[in-house]
Amino acid sequence: MRRFSAEYLEYTRRGMWEGSRDALADLDLPNRRRVLDVGCGTGELTRVLAAETPAEATVIGVDADLDLLRVAREETDGSAAFLTGDATRLPVSDDAADLVVCQALLINLPDPAAAVRELSRASSRLVAAIEPDNADVRVESTVDAEERLEREAREAYLAGVGTDVALGDRVREAFAAAGLEDVRTRRYVHEKRTVPPYAEPALTAAARKASGAGLADHREELVTATSEADYDDLRRRWREMGREVVDGMRTGEYERVERVPFDVTVGRVP
Repeated sequence: MRRFSAEYLEYTRRGMWEGSRDALADLDLPNRRRVLDVGCGTGELTRVLAAETPAEATVIGVDADLDLLRVAREETDGSAAFLTGDATRLPVSDDAADLVVCQALLINLPDPAAAVRELSRASSRLVAAIEPDNADVRVESTVDAEERLEREAREAYLAGVGTDVALGDRVREAFAAAGLEDVRTRRYVHEKRTVPPYAEPALTAAARKASGAGLADHREELVTATSEADYDDLRRRWREMGREVVDGMRTGEYERVERVPFDVTVGRVP
């Protein structure tokens, strides 16, 4: 399974579900009593689940990364608990929860179908997966080169990553194979806007572009799909673009919109 830093998870998931939670309707959260959030990371979804379920419900986040769990515990007000565990070997009994859910987990696993089977084992009622389609991400920017370079980097990353990070609504196939019934999918588009006045995370992201650090996080996948020389050339152009972004922020003229589609797939345990 691929690993991510707490900073990366908090940046990519910041603001999810703030505008609307309609895409979570099929999870039937007001009627859930025991909920597991598998691969919870720093707990962004766990906190949403705790807010949308009844006060007496038990919500538990599960993750294999101790550092991420530490952040999750620090940032959660006691409305949820957290356990250490692997998505393919959950530390719970059969039918332990009436909803077992994951967000952006299956795309990072070499065998997502095995995880769906384990999620199904742990649930007495519903299983849900909220997975992005990273092949369908859209970026608009006042810096002309940004959209083009992000598309180039994304296509290379998709080719070199080694897991299906564009899984999206094809989670339905794994649900059907696991024997889940009444499978249905809703789409949620996570929109991230960068406009003045710029928040600290946006300033940090711009600095990482200018230094090439953001691209370097995915160097292995990019080199696998292209070559060392191609990666070095992309990084050079990426840093130039980053400096334009920083300059645009200094004058207050830079704006950016990123739209990431997530497919919320829900199935019923027979």
